Amino acid sequence: MGHPLDAASFNERGAGYLPGHLGIKINSVDKHVLHSELEVQGHHLAPNGYLHAGTVVTLADTSCGYGCIASLPEGAVSFTTIELKSNFLGTAREGVVECEAKLVHGGRNTQVWDALVKHRDTGKLMATFRCTQMILYPKS
Repeated sequence: MGHPLDAASFNERGAGYLPGHLGIKINSVDKHVLHSELEVQGHHLAPNGYLHAGTVVTLADTSCGYGCIASLPEGAVSFTTIELKSNFLGTAREGVVECEAKLVHGGRNTQVWDALVKHRDTGKLMATFRCTQMILYPKS
């Protein structure tokens, strides 16, 4: 891929795109685990004043997607999401929301990632997330 696979490079990668626009910050990238966060601001909220579900999904999906990039099998060039699911257990109006994404299955053709989204101050679990990624290889 020719791109470093550390937190700083993923933060640069997201600048100018949805992750950067939302203020998603990648904190660490380890083998098969990625940690990220988002400071809740007004534009992250739904009209009811609570964190928009789409904000939570974007944080989790970005975290799993970047984790997938960092964990691509040899010869792979990218991935695409083929399924995702979220369960919402809580919400927030302010503070920092953290996400931990972990590789569950790292196959040649697919990866499955799970993410937990928690509120930093309370430690309360806000959402669970699972996605399946199809691994992409160069066309011959």
